[in-house]
Amino acid sequence: MTRDWLDTLFPSNAERTVPWPVVGDTVTLWRPTGLHELRLVADSGWRAWPPRLSDQPIFYPVLNRPYAEEIARDWNAKRNDPPVGFVTEFDVRADVATRYDIQVVGAQNEHQELWLPAEELDAFNAAIIGPIRVVTHFAGKGFTDRIDPVTHLPDVWPGRAQGTRGDL
Repeated sequence: MTRDWLDTLFPSNAERTVPWPVVGDTVTLWRPTGLHELRLVADSGWRAWPPRLSDQPIFYPVLNRPYAEEIARDWNAKRNDPPVGFVTEFDVRADVATRYDIQVVGAQNEHQELWLPAEELDAFNAAIIGPIRVVTHFAGKGFTDRIDPVTHLPDVWPGRAQGTRGDL
């Protein structure tokens, strides 16, 4: 009999979820992402995450910037094509974010995520307050495009002349 993959990663006595701390009206979350998904976020006017692909049953924002940076640096910038990772930050209404348990996927105080079923992403997007912001980036080996050190956005996006900023 095979064990559930979570049971393999976490022994039966390990905590997989932790309770939410006291929060205000909004919760700040982070999301590591690659260039393709970032373009789709830009296409939304920096207001929404794109629908999940058929092999992506969950959307997982993370609860702290260091963990988002770890994923963007160690996964996106090494395994994506092109090899670059971005860290985004966004605010969500607390009454929506706290509907989801905080999932612990490694170090209990750092590797924390929310697991939103793909079919709930539209409602989650509607609860985002303000724009989705790019806060840092990690260019991997072989990434040759220039990224603005202030905005953390590539200088050249398809359909836009080099050196122009615009809304992407």
